[in-house]
Amino acid sequence: MRLTNQFGTTLRAAPADVDLASHQLLLRAGYVRQLGAGIYGYLPLALRVLRRIETVLREEMDAIGGQELLMPVVHPGELWQRSGRWSAVGDELLRARDRRGRDLALAMTHEEPITAIAATEVTSYRQLPMLVYHIQTKFRDEPRPRGGLIRTREFTMKDSYSLDADWAGLERQYEAHRVAYRRIFQRLGLPVIEVGSDVGMMGGKVAHEFMYLTPVGEDTLALCGCGYAANREVARFRKDAFPTPGGPLTRVDTPGAHTIAELAAFLGVDARATAKAVFYWADFTDAPGKLVMALVRGDHEANDTQVSALAKCRALRTATTEEIAAAGAVAGYASPIGVDRTRVIVVADTLVAEAAGLVAGANAIDQHYLNTHCGRDYAPDAIGELATVYEGAPCPRCGQPMTLSRGVEVGNIFQLGTRYSASMGALFTDEAGVAQPIIMGSYGIGVSRVLACLAEHFRDERGLCLPPAVAPYAVHLVSLAKTSAARAAADTAYAKLREAGIEVLYDDRDVSPGVKFADADLIGIPLRATVSERSLQAGGAELKVRANGDTRTVALDRLIEEVASFR
Repeated sequence: MRLTNQFGTTLRAAPADVDLASHQLLLRAGYVRQLGAGIYGYLPLALRVLRRIETVLREEMDAIGGQELLMPVVHPGELWQRSGRWSAVGDELLRARDRRGRDLALAMTHEEPITAIAATEVTSYRQLPMLVYHIQTKFRDEPRPRGGLIRTREFTMKDSYSLDADWAGLERQYEAHRVAYRRIFQRLGLPVIEVGSDVGMMGGKVAHEFMYLTPVGEDTLALCGCGYAANREVARFRKDAFPTPGGPLTRVDTPGAHTIAELAAFLGVDARATAKAVFYWADFTDAPGKLVMALVRGDHEANDTQVSALAKCRALRTATTEEIAAAGAVAGYASPIGVDRTRVIVVADTLVAEAAGLVAGANAIDQHYLNTHCGRDYAPDAIGELATVYEGAPCPRCGQPMTLSRGVEVGNIFQLGTRYSASMGALFTDEAGVAQPIIMGSYGIGVSRVLACLAEHFRDERGLCLPPAVAPYAVHLVSLAKTSAARAAADTAYAKLREAGIEVLYDDRDVSPGVKFADADLIGIPLRATVSERSLQAGGAELKVRANGDTRTVALDRLIEEVASFR
């Protein structure tokens, strides 16, 4: 491709409101253009990178027995209603109606369509196992798109779905995907780690995420040197009980002790001897909204994801003072004792449930209870692991301090089990002739998000610096010719590279060498070949490696060989 004909231009500066380096570079290098909040157009350079990523995905999915198909972006709402997610998923799912008044959904994921198709195509255990995949556009109505392509509303994903007759088969396909994903990211040159994760709206039994570690990531991960790794949403840590004296429930004045720190200082106790009440308003699929009180030890913070799981709700938000007061609770001085339990769901962390006597609120300004005892003074609706992991928390495996790191999720795998097949009637007949729900797995990789992470990882102060596996072209040919002979040599080099099947971007523009070199660095193709009078006098073309700056002169008749052998 000649740059004089290239659709998309480089920019000297990114828009003022763009902060992320990878986002700036993709805009400046002419890879993408923003059309709306979280909606981007992919120009030819970006599309070539996306296609290279997709090639790797297809090869690795085919290698583990995958069959490629294609499912629609627009789904009949009835499919989502049958699965139960039409009402369970919030506003991220974009809903609409056609001219006949029928419900439609814009695909944010494809479990429903593949289950509906499997229900018509799979009838016997003899057809199983199966693995199908597709690469398709999705739309998630994110409230706060950010980071360029890292969190968009429209994006491209590779989804694969495993269909099995038993759980052992699902385990085998799940493990095959774990291995395949490691190969995929190794081939793309993107370092990732695998972490345990929450199943979230997908449902099912087990889930893992593949994370690219970067300070600009929006997920927080708990990591330990022993190999333990988990998303903060589901991370566990070793929790040691703190001895408390116990005794009768006693109400005491605590003037001005609104926070745990103020309370501990006033009473001269350790924060670990207190209980903290955190309030949420919960939305439910088939019931009115309700207040949720989460109890954690005073030195811990509540984990929203775990609170939601214990409360069995669709979504959570921070409760208002009015919502808290309506249940008879007082923010800053709250506990389950004395509240209207018909108006509030109480969930408690295991440490709170096991403690013999914690200081907790009395639901009155400037008053607390000493020696509150779960089970004696109140009964929670559910008990579980509610505390959020923190920097330095002891690892649940080895007990050593863990670190918290930021990351971007680029892949995920889920053991769905019968979550969708049972509700949507995707059944097969087993060896005994009994109808059974297909056991399913779901596996995703965000193609456009991978592009963003590659741009974040492979860059320097001059621009992108993409590896050969994903670069849009193998070589960036720059002509600095001033004479007709030199121009002819550059044109010939371009023609011969193309004839040899080598993809080349040819800068034949009538601009200064400085502009050409700056644009070459910005675009980030791994090799730059420069043809000029000076290079021809030196023996051919000047070949420069973008990643490390290594430069040498190669004869024009060896240029094809040198470019083809570069990896």
